[in-house]
Amino acid sequence: MSHGAVTTLIPLGAAQSVTGSKFLVEHAGRRVLFDAGLFQGLKELRERNWAAFPVQPDTLDAVVISHAHLDHCGYLPRLVKAGFRGEVHVTFDTGRLMSVVLPDSARLQEEEAKYANRSGYSKHHPALALYGEDDAWAALEQLRSHSFDEPFNAGDGVRVTFQPAGHILGSATVRVELIDGPTIRFSGDLGRPTHPLLVPPSPVGDCDFLVVESTYGDREHTNADGAEALADVIGRTVDRGGKVIIPAFAVDRTEVLLYHLRQLADAGRLPHVPIYVDSPMALAALQIYREAFEEHAADVRADLPRHAAMFDLPNLTEVFDSEGSKAVTARGGPAIIIAGAGMASGGRVVHHLERFLPDDRNSVVLVGFQAAGTRGRQLLDGSSSVKIHGQYVRVKAEVCDLTGFSVHADASELMDWVRTAERPPHTVFVVHGEPASAAALRDRIVRELDWNAVTPEHAERIVLHR
Repeated sequence: MSHGAVTTLIPLGAAQSVTGSKFLVEHAGRRVLFDAGLFQGLKELRERNWAAFPVQPDTLDAVVISHAHLDHCGYLPRLVKAGFRGEVHVTFDTGRLMSVVLPDSARLQEEEAKYANRSGYSKHHPALALYGEDDAWAALEQLRSHSFDEPFNAGDGVRVTFQPAGHILGSATVRVELIDGPTIRFSGDLGRPTHPLLVPPSPVGDCDFLVVESTYGDREHTNADGAEALADVIGRTVDRGGKVIIPAFAVDRTEVLLYHLRQLADAGRLPHVPIYVDSPMALAALQIYREAFEEHAADVRADLPRHAAMFDLPNLTEVFDSEGSKAVTARGGPAIIIAGAGMASGGRVVHHLERFLPDDRNSVVLVGFQAAGTRGRQLLDGSSSVKIHGQYVRVKAEVCDLTGFSVHADASELMDWVRTAERPPHTVFVVHGEPASAAALRDRIVRELDWNAVTPEHAERIVLHR
């Protein structure tokens, strides 16, 4: 390898947008892709999922995945379908969660395409899935798992280390050491120091370049107790005979909700009503969380009980099949329904919303970030109707925004993490945020730290000097 090899960073996703994380690092003839996420939300972003990958997939030496959310790993089957055959590096629990997330994503896409073709609401004839379940399983065959804090090679001269990010189980910040080149630190999605289940993010440490997410780069999470606010909305909804519908990300958000509901039940704050988890993916992820607690996973908080019962609840029903889901929708009386997906962009929660949004006795509780262009964002913005299965559905249910449940660091928490760098990086690249959010964090870094910080453009080529 030649001394002083040229290093380039190319953001192929999550630049000026909050989804589709993909960062291509080229160094000394090697190509490694950091994250392989799906674009979600706005149509013009989702259309990028269908475009040809900017480089031939078979020229990638490896892919490194920070965590198991679709906007960071959901493009991988498409990449494999297009010819990528290299290793995919993950932490152990990220690999376990991806074995749930990717096949489920494929099934949902295939089912959505079939439904669209039957119903005739798609503009495409026929409607197609981005990838199929076979592609997802093929991608999983290429996974190689690693422990936190144990360096590994993702190609000659590319040394990588995972450290806890505190976002979801197995999530990692990624340290990249390039031989005869710079050191790069990727935040992935950064968790909060107050995550009820996971350890806080590891410090930045020493790096030449820092790539930091900015999902909440322009706002602070409310100081209100999320569990207390959840108890209030459940209480008033049950009092008026309604249902509480919670669109929840299957990985981590469902587990956090069950943990808080268990705490409320133990404190006598939870009404005696049925609770449904209506998501096979969430239930499979829940089992992985239970096993991680019993196995003393490295990123689980040491002060928590190490047993699976902490997620158990009275009156909890786990709904696995579609017939059971239909029965939940048809059932009368108050209930709590936790169903995927978290931005109401697909999955079983869409059917519940179609049925329950027009009734003002019901509530919809939004417990995570809602990207532009999603139904969740429309509900958050106060839309009087939303389009579901080709038809407009009236919104009369109460819509509650409980950002206290977010497992993304807010603006101040992101700044606190950036400050843990041992020295000022040459450049901080602010990514994975909507334009206003990324710009706000960039400006704050420049103003408060006097560091070089930029919001890169999609697909621009950036030279990184040692």
